[in-house]
Amino acid sequence: MRKLIAAMRTSADGKFGNPEGYADWVDAWSDDYGLTPHIGACLLGGRMYPGYEQYWTAIQNTPDQPLPMTGKLVAPAEVEWARFAARTPHYVLSNTLASAAWPQTRFLRHVEEIAALKRQPGKDIYLMGGGQIVASLIDAGLVDELCLIVHPLIAGDGRSLFTMTERRPLELRSAQPLPQGRLNLVYAIN
Repeated sequence: MRKLIAAMRTSADGKFGNPEGYADWVDAWSDDYGLTPHIGACLLGGRMYPGYEQYWTAIQNTPDQPLPMTGKLVAPAEVEWARFAARTPHYVLSNTLASAAWPQTRFLRHVEEIAALKRQPGKDIYLMGGGQIVASLIDAGLVDELCLIVHPLIAGDGRSLFTMTERRPLELRSAQPLPQGRLNLVYAIN
């Protein structure tokens, strides 16, 4: 069975974004988790997908230009992720979204469809977010692994990643320091 791997960037106090939901402390959105060789599909929530598609489409179309959403120049690793994203199937769990510009995007309407997706042959599935879908799928017992890049700051009034209703034991698989005081943590979810 394929694993569902949630990977998120958080502040030291467990926030995945500011009050508007954007992690303004993240400099680049490349694959710092090292998941790319192991994943064959990406899963996102309906609130996150439109901005995700816009962001990565801009990088795919004009990788040498500042991003219209942030005004920042594209990091080389982001160009690599954009290429990967263009050829990788994406699934969006949403009751409202019905169309996407990316031809490899499919919409799922029920959590049970994610369980069925995990039973299909292939590489693991990268659960990218947002925070609400990560929390709900952990609660549903569908997430097998949690990868966190913890940034060295206290975000305060941000959106908390861990809003689950049930206690979940985690088993530390690895901990690796990253540049700028960040920490990469990988947990199995029991």
